[in-house]
Amino acid sequence: MTGAVLEGNAWRYGRDVDTDVIIPARYLTATDERELGAHCLEDLDPDFSTKVMEGDIIVAEENFGSGSSREHAPLAIKGCGVSCVIASSFARIFYRNAINVGLPILECPEAVEGTRTGDRLRVDLENGTIENLSTGNAYRAQPFPPFMREIIAAGGLVGYVRRRLGAG
Repeated sequence: MTGAVLEGNAWRYGRDVDTDVIIPARYLTATDERELGAHCLEDLDPDFSTKVMEGDIIVAEENFGSGSSREHAPLAIKGCGVSCVIASSFARIFYRNAINVGLPILECPEAVEGTRTGDRLRVDLENGTIENLSTGNAYRAQPFPPFMREIIAAGGLVGYVRRRLGAG
């Protein structure tokens, strides 16, 4: 994450996109996020990893990240250049894993409903605002508290702890 305001094109998906779809099990021997990113969503959208641009945003319906508790899923999403995921709801373990690896995520059913693939979005993580620049509509999600924004800004929990230990 390069700042509190993100901007990118939307990639819209439905409900129950599980971790097996985000990164198929056959790639779980990899740990490098770029390598994982090359296979992100390939069983759902075979062209995704070759067409997604740095900074783009995944938008999905309910229960995004359900299934197994693999941290490879948010790593794969980061590894292909996605800057943020907006969903109607997230599976609990995916939510925690996303924060732990520094992937910004926001729950906002209204933004999901009002977004189509290709729409241009601007997301302000500090304020929780989501602007659909293609339609002119604006939405509000619950922003993360400052300490969680610090974890995300540090690239995840490990980076955050390293910063804290280096500062203290």
